[in-house]
Amino acid sequence: MITASGIGHAVVAGLDGAINRVDAFGGMQNRPGGSKGTNFLVVGTDGRDGLDPMEKQQYHLGGAPCHCTDTIMLVHLSEDRQRAAVVSIPRDSYVMLPRVVPGTGTQQAASAPAAHPAKINEAYADGGPKLTVRTVEQLTGVHIDHYLELDFVSFMKTVDVLGGVPVCTSRRLKDAYSGLDLPVGTTTLNGGEALQYVRSRHIDGDADLGRMQRQQRFVAQVVHKITSGGTLTNPVKLERVASTVLGSVRADQGFDPTDLIALARSMKGFSNNSSEFATVPLSNPNFPVPGVGSTVKWDNEKAGRLWAAIRADKPLTAPRPAPSSPSGPKGTQVDVAPSQIRVAVENATGISGLAASAQQALHAGGFVTPGMPTTADRHSARTVIRYDPRWDRSAKALAVALPGTRLEAAPGLGAVLRITLGADYTKVSPVTGPPPAPKASGDGAVSGDEVQCA
Repeated sequence: MITASGIGHAVVAGLDGAINRVDAFGGMQNRPGGSKGTNFLVVGTDGRDGLDPMEKQQYHLGGAPCHCTDTIMLVHLSEDRQRAAVVSIPRDSYVMLPRVVPGTGTQQAASAPAAHPAKINEAYADGGPKLTVRTVEQLTGVHIDHYLELDFVSFMKTVDVLGGVPVCTSRRLKDAYSGLDLPVGTTTLNGGEALQYVRSRHIDGDADLGRMQRQQRFVAQVVHKITSGGTLTNPVKLERVASTVLGSVRADQGFDPTDLIALARSMKGFSNNSSEFATVPLSNPNFPVPGVGSTVKWDNEKAGRLWAAIRADKPLTAPRPAPSSPSGPKGTQVDVAPSQIRVAVENATGISGLAASAQQALHAGGFVTPGMPTTADRHSARTVIRYDPRWDRSAKALAVALPGTRLEAAPGLGAVLRITLGADYTKVSPVTGPPPAPKASGDGAVSGDEVQCA
């Protein structure tokens, strides 16, 4: 009997000829050494050839493309193929790019002008896949094994062939630039709507960093739909999805399409033990560069540890015991479990690295800490938790972990509580969530703490 895995590999392997191949590595020298596992560089470009005028208008794609990367993710598949990690690289990352022969990625002669400052998404515009791969390898020290590229059209086709992808939001998401307008709750997005969702960067103050978090959540939803909907075990479904995906992407010459099956299987479940999402740690999210504009600078020390874990085929974060574990710290019991509370941290003290260490402590205490710590515009003497009143129970629970913190209601802020660390901040105290129990009846009002997105 052929196993489900065998069926999947047989179907996908037969579609090898459908892939558009690209030379992503030819002639490259002084590359990082190989590492355990397999590393994919997945990029999304702003190409929109093939869309009709009505689609461009409907999904706000009428502008001229910059022919650069709109999304960059480094995906690591562990050597045992049981775990995957996805690291988002901000498209505005500050880099020094070499002068290259336009469109080739090949460096010009030694007499050419020196390297110039730029944002990393310019690498594709200057030198295509080769310069993009080379730039990421030099920044990370990670050897890239395979290159995958999607444009707007291929992304939309992939979502549509899946029958749409559901996303859940606890607040309305509206962005006039991309045309996104999502209500509270779960909405199944078609290809064009999904493109609006992953491109939106004007929804809140997090800009591109918030956009990367939405992209990661969307990737999780796509993989969940594929792995939980029987696609991998149904030859008809698998061929339809795989032929659309593989026929729409561009990949390096050595890419084996059966790797997609292994990657999808390793990401099933999305627990800390199976798959991880991360974003490159930053030291400055608004670093001005003359002639380039506002860029983001990496935190070299923290980013170095991240890439070292990838090279060593190690989990990005060590599994932590649940707050109620007998071996874990005994903390004050609160009404909402830390695992249900999402927190963003901002440093208003002038002490370098304080927000990062506080975020790490919150994460270790069981809180969900999406995104990266930021720096406030001005210093503050008091530590403040800002929260949407619909999440008041979560805010009170978080305040127990940060004794002496002032609570400030901020209607419309959404599900993520925002901590501004002041000079009075000392530590994160352990807290423990309540034991499982039926929901108590209330006054009929819908609390934000009750909005759960899968």
